[in-house]
Amino acid sequence: MSRSAHPAGPRHADVLPEGHYSAPPTDLNALDPKVWAETVTRTESGAVSVGGLDVTRLAEEFGTPAYFVDETDFRARARAWRTAFGHDADVFYAGKAFLSRAVVRWLYEEGLNLDVCSGGELTTALSAGMPADRIAFHGNNKSEAEITRAVEAGVGRIVLDSFQEIVRVAHIAQGLGRRQRVQIRVTVGVEAHTHEFIATAHEDQKFGIALAGGRAAEAVRRALSLDGLELVGIHSHIGSQIFDMAGFEVAARRVVSLLAQVRDEHGVELPEIDLGGGLGIAYTSDDDPREPHEIAKALGEIVTRECEAARLRTPRISVEPGRAIVGPTAFTLYEVGTVKPLEGLRTYVSVDGGMSDNIRTALYDAEYSVALVSRTSDAEPMLVRVVGKHCESGDIVVKDAFLPADLATGDLIAVPATGAYCRSMASNYNHALRPPVVAVRDGEARVIVRRETEDDLLRLDVG
Repeated sequence: MSRSAHPAGPRHADVLPEGHYSAPPTDLNALDPKVWAETVTRTESGAVSVGGLDVTRLAEEFGTPAYFVDETDFRARARAWRTAFGHDADVFYAGKAFLSRAVVRWLYEEGLNLDVCSGGELTTALSAGMPADRIAFHGNNKSEAEITRAVEAGVGRIVLDSFQEIVRVAHIAQGLGRRQRVQIRVTVGVEAHTHEFIATAHEDQKFGIALAGGRAAEAVRRALSLDGLELVGIHSHIGSQIFDMAGFEVAARRVVSLLAQVRDEHGVELPEIDLGGGLGIAYTSDDDPREPHEIAKALGEIVTRECEAARLRTPRISVEPGRAIVGPTAFTLYEVGTVKPLEGLRTYVSVDGGMSDNIRTALYDAEYSVALVSRTSDAEPMLVRVVGKHCESGDIVVKDAFLPADLATGDLIAVPATGAYCRSMASNYNHALRPPVVAVRDGEARVIVRRETEDDLLRLDVG
């Protein structure tokens, strides 16, 4: 069932291992629709456009580096997930991938719910008009203030992550005269085929309550006994950037087994099962992600089959795509600064951003594509490493790719599939200014998150 594994090669080798990179593409000017947003295309002038706007014009107006989001593509992907799962399931967009008030409004208009994992994300969601009952609140160490805010707002569910949190949420809810709907996050002992740092369901990690040793069953017992809680289901999340459905099958089987145990011991059939998110996207042409309708069909069949075997009513399924919606909809636009050939190795291409706007390559050994977008070129391909301007040797944006050999200072290059986690994890390292996020649709562009300024930096520095 596996289509592709998450790329994880040597992190920062001095010399490329043999076979680490693919052969040069036959056409360096081509844009693979697997990794670029829906409305991205080349114009007659040779420059790339998105939403009908030329990137050279966008660079002049908004500067570089900058994230450009194809709003048409975002909405289409949100609708595809909503349609695939239908009205008998819930789709929660994972706000940690990227969240802004504009995105919250898009989600609301397209009929999706929202998953948040901090007080800041909750505040953003509520301020943009997302109904609280369509919000789920995650997190392995929610503060009392965050829990109180969530309960007061009336969030649809809080996902309980520890024994302490079971008591904490119950106490706060009861003190507010509420009965809070909750799920219990369990770790099911399944490690998805992904990078070690983003695999989240094996037992040696900070999230959830383990099935092993009866701990999850004990958590259910405690939650059912507390007046401030209404336990509605079990939550499981097995990792990120997953292409293989086999892990979900094992996870669902173990979660359903817990549901059967709850029925047998407490006479209660919990009505919900949340299988989390983590479905992969195409960062390079070698990746082959599944479509939403394939995922919905596979997950529905898995849960139905396991429930029938356990003689349980099939619970309402929830999923939490974040990256799978926003990731492919955006690209980061850079201006080339220094071009430095290293004879016999590769050419280093330095851009005006770097690890402050995309930490994923340094953090996860992630792989990306890159293209020259301000013009076309008939030059021979050269092996490049796209790097940033920060004082770190690990400041790498794209480890190994091919760009035209006539690449020069002032050219614009773009890295696709940067909608997820890049702006969310952006930093002010070296006092860099975090780039803006610009939404583009039908020939119009508007800033939805403005570029930081030096005044912003100084405003926080109280001297």
